[in-house]
Amino acid sequence: GFFPFPGQSMYGASKAAVKLLTEGLYAELLETDVHVSVIMPGAVNTRITQNSGVAGPVAPGDASRMPMTSAEDAAQIMLDGIARDRLHIFVGRDARLMNVAIRVAPKQAIRFIQKQMKALLGSSQTTG
Repeated sequence: GFFPFPGQSMYGASKAAVKLLTEGLYAELLETDVHVSVIMPGAVNTRITQNSGVAGPVAPGDASRMPMTSAEDAAQIMLDGIARDRLHIFVGRDARLMNVAIRVAPKQAIRFIQKQMKALLGSSQTTG
């Protein structure tokens, strides 16, 4: 919900909506005992793509070369963030870096994402 992926514009828009909804709820619930957090994951090493039935990486450079947070570490980061009552919970170093990059240099960050996705998936899957 904080940066776009080529070929996944609608998915990204829905995630951005969830982020804004969560931030709005946070503001509305400030004076209550209800707490909300939005989880912003980077690359987490799961089998979600394989289990989804969607074609995985087709380019020579596959996802195994990408640094990913383990599912166990991701779960612990989320639990720790919730326990600390964090509004934004960034899962993985890549999520933290991209959060800063998209705000500081949005065009360059989008170009970087497009290049990485093209290398991973091939050009046909990054152009919608």
